[in-house]
Amino acid sequence: MKKTIGVLAIYASLALAAVPAFATIFQSTAQAQTQTPIQTPSPAPAAAQGACTDESKAAWYADFTKNRTTNAKAAYEAGKKYLTACPTEEGQIPAYLKKWVGAYEKEARKLKLTPLLYGEKKYVEALGIGKEVLADDPENLRVIIDMGYGSYLAAATLKNESYNTDALTYIRKAIQMIEAGKAPESWAPFKGKDDTLAYLYNSLGRITLKTNSAEGLTALVKSAQFESDLKKDPWTYFFIGAAYESGPYAKLSEDYKLRFEKKDESPESKLALANVQQVIDRMIDAYARAVALAGTDEKYKTNKPAWLESLTTWYKYRHNDSDAGLTDLIASVMTKPLPPEPTPITTLPAAAPTTSSTPATGANTTGSTAAPGAAAPSAAKTTAPAVKTAAETATTKPAAKPKNNHRRQD
Repeated sequence: MKKTIGVLAIYASLALAAVPAFATIFQSTAQAQTQTPIQTPSPAPAAAQGACTDESKAAWYADFTKNRTTNAKAAYEAGKKYLTACPTEEGQIPAYLKKWVGAYEKEARKLKLTPLLYGEKKYVEALGIGKEVLADDPENLRVIIDMGYGSYLAAATLKNESYNTDALTYIRKAIQMIEAGKAPESWAPFKGKDDTLAYLYNSLGRITLKTNSAEGLTALVKSAQFESDLKKDPWTYFFIGAAYESGPYAKLSEDYKLRFEKKDESPESKLALANVQQVIDRMIDAYARAVALAGTDEKYKTNKPAWLESLTTWYKYRHNDSDAGLTDLIASVMTKPLPPEPTPITTLPAAAPTTSSTPATGANTTGSTAAPGAAAPSAAKTTAPAVKTAAETATTKPAAKPKNNHRRQD
């Protein structure tokens, strides 16, 4: 027995020297294990299986040390058997094994999170693991990004908006950290910094659109400024148009109605009307981009007619009930930069319009002389997008981009 204890002590002294390199060893062996079968640890002597005896401990520890630098999973299983069979044992060896096994489990959680989230789409399990990782490493930007975007996916896919609370917390923190100059070890499954920010801002905009249209609009416009697939996604611009319509337009229109309805025209009413109209022009631009990008793609055949209807309604209103030039606008709109959110007009232009105003709900817009109403014609009300991601088989590949099954609600 003294000889056995002496051998274990030697193993322990050799193993302790390798602790700082654990993460690198674990990652390299984990990658190798995806290509080659995991070696099964040598079994302990039959008479000592599961028992905390000197012989079984020596066998488990021998398996551990044999696999520690080449097969982390097998080493973990051997170490776990030792600790499970001898939970109250103290000393250098069990202390080291506890440290090594704990480090392995931390690394395993990190490596498991991304494929579980984006590949298997097991959102509940993945988000639970993410919280465990952040409990150990609260500033892990890679995990914060995944928790933000993953919570957004969970809310939309599982039809459970309670996930949006966590989504907003993590998304805002991730954006703050990235814009402060921090970067994760890898941007995957996104394509890079700009792609990541585009999706984070887009998710932020869609989540807040119903409860804080101003924040939602700013985030959506920001998302479209990055070079990413979202810049060519018609849904990006539909939501921008909807955000203008349910946010600034509704507010300015209601204000105009309360202050100037059934009153004589005045410089103040002209100025208010000019501010309403510049928001409508942003709506027209956004809806035109959605229609243009939808094109003849079958993916958008259900939604494009509604987008075109909104575009046509507002365009004709701003052009004396004529759609002349609308086709040219759709054809050319994507050659122009997306206009920023409008700055409030404080001085009336020299030739301000005097007969055009925003249409009231259900109003006949022929002639465009009605006072602006609080709601837009065919006002777009949005629901949380249902997001579907394609299967992800490797953490080094970009995540599939959102596909939305948005339904218009009148």
